[in-house]
Amino acid sequence: MSKLSAVIADDERLMREQLRMALQRVWPELRIVAEAHDGAEAVELVREHRPDLAFLDITMPVQNGIAAAMEMDGLCPVVFVTAYDQYAIKAFEEGAVDYLLKPVEDERLSRTRQRWEQRQLALPSHWQASLQQLSRQLARPDYLRWIKASVGNSLRMISTGEVLFFQSDEKYTRVQTVGCEALIRMPIKELLQALDPDEFWQIHRSTLVRVDAIEQIKRDDGQRGLLLQLRGYPEPLEVSRSYAHLFQRM
Repeated sequence: MSKLSAVIADDERLMREQLRMALQRVWPELRIVAEAHDGAEAVELVREHRPDLAFLDITMPVQNGIAAAMEMDGLCPVVFVTAYDQYAIKAFEEGAVDYLLKPVEDERLSRTRQRWEQRQLALPSHWQASLQQLSRQLARPDYLRWIKASVGNSLRMISTGEVLFFQSDEKYTRVQTVGCEALIRMPIKELLQALDPDEFWQIHRSTLVRVDAIEQIKRDDGQRGLLLQLRGYPEPLEVSRSYAHLFQRM
């Protein structure tokens, strides 16, 4: 009996690696035949390899996962992968084999495998219409208003109106408010897509700042750059040269 095959599509290399490693642990019989960097490439690879399953990130450049699934036109069942609960839940309701929230956990991936093995789900007859509805919802801005973040051993719901800035390292993103520092696992790139661009600006490859929290803009003579002083936070934030143009007219 030949192994099952799958295609993975995500524009983030680390996310593809994380999912591939999780699949190796949880579903070693599933062979990853190709990996795509965007939705358009995912469509090409699915047509070429005709896999048993496709794991599609919903938010990708060139063509998002919803549009890619529509163009695949039922060539294989789809598991949507996303950082946003609202897309994941809707995708599952509309007939996707399953959905996975980032970062993908082994226990949750095991349930995907069980559903596949027990049901061998075929795409429903209304699949295209459902994807069109999902695509329309994805096109409408639905910005994050609450952040579910870890503070010590507990979870806290933080309004984006409380957040002074987000700052990422390789594994976590720090959520800083006036009186609290919390952690989430959503990278800056995904946060940038999920937040209102009129409310948050990127000032560094690892930093997003809430615009109305900026109290003062200073020039850093030593580095010939800009520093932001935020209300309620003592340390200045560095503005990299790539983003200095945001403050030229202020």
